[in-house]
Amino acid sequence: MSQLNYSYRIKSYFNASHAIRWENGTGQKHTHTWEVICELSSQSEQTVIFSDIEKALNGVFENISGGFLNTLEDFKERNPTVENVTLWLYRLITHALEQLDVQLTRLEVSESPTRTYCITISD
Repeated sequence: MSQLNYSYRIKSYFNASHAIRWENGTGQKHTHTWEVICELSSQSEQTVIFSDIEKALNGVFENISGGFLNTLEDFKERNPTVENVTLWLYRLITHALEQLDVQLTRLEVSESPTRTYCITISD
């Protein structure tokens, strides 16, 4: 018999600006509407309430929405590239979801419709 795997997929958005640091200086500050897609697995058939997941995710995004990523402590030294933002969001989102009966299995972060960085979590 096949084993069933259960998952949820939540898409969220927040607006934030950043400026990339280069060898010869810092690029121009610009804003993105960041798209964040979280795929979450559940170990049971029990329903997880979408609004609980969304509330946890919104708690992460409300602290950074409208902000300038370069001024955040995590990006004072580290460049706020889409790769580094994705790794940073992974840590924040994983922590925010600890109280829910779900595990983050994939995270996709886009700074534009054509630029996405993905992390897949596996055992």
